[in-house]
Amino acid sequence: MKIIVCIKQVPNTNEVKIDPVKGTLIREGVPSIINPDDLSGIEAALQIKDQCKDVHIAVITMGPPQADVALREALAMGCDEAYLVSDRAFAGADTWATSATLAGTIKYLGYDLIITGRQAIDGDTAQVGPQIAEHLGIPNISYAEEIEVGEDHIVVKRQYEDRYQRIQAKLPALITALTELNQPRYMSVGGIVDAYEKKEVKTLTYADLDVFIDPANIGLKGSPTRVKKSFTKAPKGKGVVHQVSEDEAVEIIIEKLKEHYIV
Repeated sequence: MKIIVCIKQVPNTNEVKIDPVKGTLIREGVPSIINPDDLSGIEAALQIKDQCKDVHIAVITMGPPQADVALREALAMGCDEAYLVSDRAFAGADTWATSATLAGTIKYLGYDLIITGRQAIDGDTAQVGPQIAEHLGIPNISYAEEIEVGEDHIVVKRQYEDRYQRIQAKLPALITALTELNQPRYMSVGGIVDAYEKKEVKTLTYADLDVFIDPANIGLKGSPTRVKKSFTKAPKGKGVVHQVSEDEAVEIIIEKLKEHYIV
């Protein structure tokens, strides 16, 4: 079985700032991490490899050369190979163009199961995974909290706000993983050495993938999304402190709940 895990290197959202003029994220000087949901996707693939024979894991990301670091972290965790999809032709891509490029890359590599994170913390669209499945014409099961793999199918426990679904789908298929799916393992010392000294991060450009990608669907020109405005979240207003008795506090809370139509 060949598992493809799609990951994204994202800025640490605790330190993100927005350019007040351009309305874009200021990434310079901001530490980058592997998107948390994607880390759970890596761990899910590794757990399948621990349980099943003949499982090969390839991890891919689309981004600038510095995304190499995220891929090597995935290799250090136990993935078998890594691919950096990087070319100026892919720059400025929205979710549609990103998913089209990744789908072409996945066709190029071959696959049985694809695992992506539910969504990236720098965008929160939750669109890329399902769009990849749509480009490839395969089943997509999102919000995965548990995964069972059979010989030719998968069974996924899918999370909703107030219920669960158990869904079975034939392979090939795509799963989007939740952070709650598992606890990602740490990189091992030997894994880190192998990731930097023995394993290679292979770079794929448009020239490598042009047979599998429609040029009308890549980069800024192939992106139908247009961002009108970006802005930082307004700071939360100062709270009100009531120095009152317990009974009075209960009355105040009830009144506030009524004001917001909660009770």
